[in-house]
Amino acid sequence: MRFPKTRLRRLRKGENVRRLTRNVSLSKDDFLYPIFVKEGIEEKREIEGLPGQFHRPLDGLEEVLSECEELGIPGVLLFGIPGEKDEKGSEAFDSEGIVQRAGRKIKKSSELTLFTDTCLCQYTSHGHCGVLSEGGLDNDKSLKILKKVAISQAEAGADYVSPSAMLDGQVKSIREGLDEEGYGSVGVMSYSAKFNSSFYGPFRAAAESAPKKIEGASKLDGRKTYQMSYGASDQPLREISLDMREGADIVMVKPALPYLDIIRRASESFDIPISAYQVSGEYAMIKEASRSGVIDEKDAFLESLMSIKRAGANFIITYAALDVARWLDES
Repeated sequence: MRFPKTRLRRLRKGENVRRLTRNVSLSKDDFLYPIFVKEGIEEKREIEGLPGQFHRPLDGLEEVLSECEELGIPGVLLFGIPGEKDEKGSEAFDSEGIVQRAGRKIKKSSELTLFTDTCLCQYTSHGHCGVLSEGGLDNDKSLKILKKVAISQAEAGADYVSPSAMLDGQVKSIREGLDEEGYGSVGVMSYSAKFNSSFYGPFRAAAESAPKKIEGASKLDGRKTYQMSYGASDQPLREISLDMREGADIVMVKPALPYLDIIRRASESFDIPISAYQVSGEYAMIKEASRSGVIDEKDAFLESLMSIKRAGANFIITYAALDVARWLDES
């Protein structure tokens, strides 16, 4: 029996048939937009290394919130930069802290879903994601503080708190704390598979959270003792599994593009929404390459984001969300 020649180009010969036959697509529903609110400034300031992204004053949030709503972005991920820092990150759980005040403002003025970053690195004088003792990061003492941070963010209106410290037991501690305080409806999006990556550079400058070298704390080795090695492939799946058992509602893989294999394995292994963070370095590389004329910015962002969706992410945290929403409107 003779079989007819297979000509897959017949499925690519026109834009309409390409639209009909593709099985992965991008929409505005796929994006969460990160915003930075900073204490002590009166007008927005562009962040060095993150073109098109800004530190925003508390009283200047309406502009970006309105823009997100008008473009149809479902929600924002809120980061705060405090005016003062100390060794235990006290501003992170202060009811009048910058994120807490911003959270109340956001919930009062918009319908956006509010995710808050739940960590200490922006708030500690040493830049680490927890409190230090005996030359290293004290996991269990840090959990007690992270629980307080999460509760304070829930009180301020967070719909989801997002623990990003990669500490053992952080989801369990936060989930128990929220439930005990009557915030059972507040969800947890855990940075479950967060790698010790070189792609965080622009963010660390934006959040003023670069870890400092601490005398007598050589055991820390940067953040390698709590963030995962980029050589790990099975460990991130164990981390996700543990976070699910501890009560996570959404799990995250961060960064996204260098870890598409982890996104794929997680999507095939677990029945839970998976977010992926296209981090600052990924964003900045496309911006810089497009600025120099070697790639097209729109095409590069759409291609990279499509690859993240194709790998299995349910939604993507990206600094390009507003631009992509405009491009989708134009298409």
